[in-house]
Amino acid sequence: MSVVLRRISSRRRVLQSANRSFNTLPEPSPPLSHGIHVLYCPDSVGIVATISECIASKGGNILEADVFVPQNKNVFYSRSEFVFDLIKWPRAQMDEDVLKLSKKYNAIRSVVRVPSIDPKYKIAVLASKQDHCLVDLLLAWQDGKLPIDISSVISNHDRLPNSHVMRLLERHEIPYHYLSTCKEDKREDEILQLVQDTDFLVLARYMQVLSKSFLNRYAKDIINIHHGLLPSFKGGNPCRQAFYAGVKLIGATSHFVTEELDCGPIIEQMVERVSHKDNLLSFVQKSENLEKQCLLKALKSYCELRVLPYEDNRTVVF
Repeated sequence: MSVVLRRISSRRRVLQSANRSFNTLPEPSPPLSHGIHVLYCPDSVGIVATISECIASKGGNILEADVFVPQNKNVFYSRSEFVFDLIKWPRAQMDEDVLKLSKKYNAIRSVVRVPSIDPKYKIAVLASKQDHCLVDLLLAWQDGKLPIDISSVISNHDRLPNSHVMRLLERHEIPYHYLSTCKEDKREDEILQLVQDTDFLVLARYMQVLSKSFLNRYAKDIINIHHGLLPSFKGGNPCRQAFYAGVKLIGATSHFVTEELDCGPIIEQMVERVSHKDNLLSFVQKSENLEKQCLLKALKSYCELRVLPYEDNRTVVF
């Protein structure tokens, strides 16, 4: 009998101990937010330490850091990804702290972004007759692969109401503006009115040259995509020209738009081999696939603050 009592008593103590353990479990920590900071400034001793201290002093933790200091240029580039607790480091306070850091090092550019709470980039897309880059961009946006909101699509080519593009735009209530252009009138004043509240523009195979006046008045970044066959195959049907010239390597280039045609700072480039086994159709399909992939990669890099200006016509892409 005493043995049975001792066993029951022992079980009670185990259960009481287990209950106390469950009652004293620590509460789960709040989820951490993800931040990105980029800095472009004159080079100086201690910049990396200051960035680290700024983040660590607020309880943040750096997950990834990239630094580039070109030889004999006296400039410093960095990009840091970090996690932090929004309660311990409120968003407004983060802006103040980064501003102090920027002033300390006379920053040419200093940006901090918290993708989960900051507004998405508002963009407009300009396109002509070819659909492949436009459709791919719309599908990537639809799937949440890019932190953008598309305010409108503007084109110098009219599309049928039941076309794939128009159905996709209608489904998502994205306005489509058809502006017929000619050599004497590029409709730039009207385009400017439609895009003035955007963060940047995307030219998804837009086959019109934007004037110096337009670029100066818009005064924000414009990202373009074109085939990588330039400068060898200018004019109409460049893929056809290249195919019959027997090229063995094709590509695509995404770059910032400047006054000089297709010569702005390069963001992304991709290449692929072709051979005698390709017919004209497969050649064109490979070229278009490269253009789609290259444009999306460039936009992703841009939205993730990976692209910084370097010298007059180059970029640093972390």
